[in-house]
Amino acid sequence: MPETENGAEAVKDDVWKRDEIASPCVKLCVVHPEARICVGCYRSIDEISGWSRMSHEDRARVMADLPTRAPQLAKRRGGRMARLER
Repeated sequence: MPETENGAEAVKDDVWKRDEIASPCVKLCVVHPEARICVGCYRSIDEISGWSRMSHEDRARVMADLPTRAPQLAKRRGGRMARLER
């Protein structure tokens, strides 16, 4: 293997490349109090915590379902009007 500047052996880049579905995380991690899904990526807490252990098929199923979850998140408005509407 070729050596790097500091003399260490270079690691092949292809070892770290995987054919996996990337996480839909957008780094806006807030769980909606009623829908119990993340307002950023629309995944449940169980889906978020288990993502790294999911199979390709399970990840694909979750990704396909995410667009249908957005309407579940009703926009919350503060103040007295929000309390009266409940």
